[in-house]
Amino acid sequence: MGIVVGYVANPEGRSALQRAGAAAQRLQQPLVVVHSMRPGRAQDPEETQELEALLASVRADLEAAGLSHELREVPDSEDAADDLIAAAEETSAQLIVIGLRRRTSVGKLILGASAQRILLDAPCPVLAVKPEE
Repeated sequence: MGIVVGYVANPEGRSALQRAGAAAQRLQQPLVVVHSMRPGRAQDPEETQELEALLASVRADLEAAGLSHELREVPDSEDAADDLIAAAEETSAQLIVIGLRRRTSVGKLILGASAQRILLDAPCPVLAVKPEE
C-alpha cells in the first residue's frame, strides 16, 4: 500500500509532491516518488549532478517531514505514464498523484497524453493537481 507521485522539478511537480505528502500523512501510508528521465539525459554529467542535488533536496524534505518514502529514479524512461502505473501496481497503491499544467485554448480540448493514460489505466484512484497561483 502507499501513495505514488510523479515528480518533475517544476511547479506542477512540486504541487503534486506536496499534495501526495499530505495524503500519505493523512492516510498513514508510505510515499513512492517516481522521477522519470528522458532517454539520454542520464548521460550528461552536468545534468546528472543537477539531478542528484535536486533529488537529495527532495529526500531531505521528505525525511524532515517524517514521511516514510521511497525515491525511484527511472533513467532512459520511454514513458512516464508506464513508470507511474508500474509503481502503483508493484506497491498496490491507494492513490496516484500527478501534476497538471495550464494549457492553451487548443490544448484544453485534449488532455495531455500521459495524464490521460494514467487516468484511464491506473489500478487505483488518481488525483490530478494544478500548481498554486
